[in-house]
Amino acid sequence: MDWARIMVPLSGGEGDARVAAAALAIAAPFGAELACVHAPADVADLIPWMGDGFMGGVQATAVESIRLAAKEGEAAARSVFETCAYARKTFTSLKSPVWSGLAMEGRLSDVLVFDDAAARGKGSLAEAFQQIVANEQRPTLVARPGLKVGGAIAVAWDGGKEASRAMRTSLPLLQKAARVVVLCAPTSSSRKCDPPRLQAFLSARGVASEVEVLPANGEAAPALIAAAKAAAADILVAGAFGHPRLREFIFGGATRTFLNADSPSLFLSH
Repeated sequence: MDWARIMVPLSGGEGDARVAAAALAIAAPFGAELACVHAPADVADLIPWMGDGFMGGVQATAVESIRLAAKEGEAAARSVFETCAYARKTFTSLKSPVWSGLAMEGRLSDVLVFDDAAARGKGSLAEAFQQIVANEQRPTLVARPGLKVGGAIAVAWDGGKEASRAMRTSLPLLQKAARVVVLCAPTSSSRKCDPPRLQAFLSARGVASEVEVLPANGEAAPALIAAAKAAAADILVAGAFGHPRLREFIFGGATRTFLNADSPSLFLSH
């Protein structure tokens, strides 16, 4: 089944044009709806900080500043939306509670597209990125330079449920790829990855693939990134947060390594 709705959250900042163009590059080959969703700062997020000792004038100024920033951000995001030369596009500017609206938009989309800054924990959409991937468990694409549909795709495969979910949800991309490389690091996991079975699964769905088994030389994530680059992959498909999220966030893990790499683009699913 092809994708029908690609959603891109917009902050109203300078990175919006790049991430919207990346989302368009994903939506267009499928004839999918490009859903541009402006997610402003939420006044409701300020309420927990407003105790009895919070001065009324300061409170009013803070609220008004957030509202003004949201209005300016919406105008900027809408301008980016209007410059997208694509017929099947929609624009939504979320109101408070913003996170609730963003979550619902994500649940009604096939894939969400974020920029590299949000994936690295920077900017106003950084928390939304983590929530979407880890809590909402929505298929998410981290757009980096060179992103395109129809090129080479690397699939990080260890036989686990996260890798399986990422692989299955990325099938529309894999079916359009010119080349699919399955990357396995069997010595880095206790799971049985069984690459031939994955190849058979993909072949039954019209996807020809090749397998590269990585040597045992340390952590899997850096080796997977290096192998994806060597294969000239435009996108690396990987499961996210295979360990408890708190442990991944504090101690790193493969997901953090993928997010901090400079390329290729990432297709993540938890």
